Amino acid sequence: MSDPSTLAQAITAGLHEALTDPSVVLIGEDIGTTGGVFRVTDGLQQHYGADRVIDTPVAESGIVGTAFGMAVAGLRPIAEIQFMGFSYPGYDQIISHVARIRSRSKHRFTAPLVIRMPFGGGIGAAEHHSESTEAIYTHIPGLAVVVPSTPVDAKGLLLAAVEYPDPVIFLEPIRLYRAVKEVVPEGRYTIPLGEAAIVREGTDVTLISYGAMMRETRRVAETLSAEGVECEVIDLRTLVPLDVATVVSSVERTGRAVVIHEAPRTSGFGAELVAQIQEKALFSLKAPIERVTSWDIVVPLRKTESHYTPGDARIIAAVRRTLEA
Repeated sequence: MSDPSTLAQAITAGLHEALTDPSVVLIGEDIGTTGGVFRVTDGLQQHYGADRVIDTPVAESGIVGTAFGMAVAGLRPIAEIQFMGFSYPGYDQIISHVARIRSRSKHRFTAPLVIRMPFGGGIGAAEHHSESTEAIYTHIPGLAVVVPSTPVDAKGLLLAAVEYPDPVIFLEPIRLYRAVKEVVPEGRYTIPLGEAAIVREGTDVTLISYGAMMRETRRVAETLSAEGVECEVIDLRTLVPLDVATVVSSVERTGRAVVIHEAPRTSGFGAELVAQIQEKALFSLKAPIERVTSWDIVVPLRKTESHYTPGDARIIAAVRRTLEA
C-alpha cells in the first residue's frame, strides 16, 4: 500500500498522469523552475521539459488567453493562477472568450482547458492571497467549477477535469494542501464532475459544504454525534454542474439543512443552495435553512482572520437553531 499523500501531493500525481497525454501542457507563473508557489508542480518541468511545463510572465490575462488559444487549437492546457485573488486580470478572457467559444461558434469550437486556482484563507496572507470568490465563476454559463476537499478527490477530479470537453475552474483550498492525508490510488482514475459525496450518513440535519470548510463540517458532525445528534454531511465536490438531486434527497430525509462556506454571505454560493432546496424540498423542511459563512468584508489580517472564517462554534450554533425551531 502506498504511503498517505497530502492534497498537494495528490494534485501533483494527477498532473503527472495528465502529462502522459502529449496534448496536455502546463502554463503559469513560476510553475517550472521553482515548482509553483505551493510546490505543486515541483519537478514537472525537469521531467517533461520546458515546452510542456511553461513558465510565463506575471500576466494573468496573457496566461488565460494563451491557454485559450492552445485549447481551441486542439491542446488540453492546464493553466495555473497563483492565487484566486490574482485571477481578475484574466477574468475578461474567461468570461468573454473561454466560457463562450462553444456557443459563439455554434459548437464548432470549444476550449477544453483547466484553470487551477489556489483559494481561501487560513494562511495569514490576507486580501488577494486568501479570497473565496467562487460564486462569480459559478454564475458564468459555459464553465464547470470544481472544489476538492480530500487527496483522493483532488486527483480524481483533476483528471476528470482534464478530460472534460469544456473549460473547468479547478479551485484548490490552500489551507488543506498539507493539512489532510490519505492513501491515494496509483495510476489513472477519475471522479465524474457533478456528483456530490455523502461523506457521513445521518437522520437529524443535513450539513452541506465544500472545499476547506469540509474539515470543520466533518468535525462538527462527530462532535454532535457524541451528543446524540446525527448529521448527514454532503461534500458538493462540484459547484457546476451541481448535484441537486443528492442535496434534495438528503434534506427530504432529515427535514433540516445547514449550508456552510468560507466565502462572504451576500450572493455566496450558499444562497443558490438555499434556493434549490426551497424550490424542491420546501414541504419537507421542519425549520428554516441556516447559512454559516464569512462576513461581508475583505479578508482581514492574520490577527483577526480566525474571527472571519466560520469555526466549529458557529456551525454548531446553527445546527442547534434548526433543531430547536
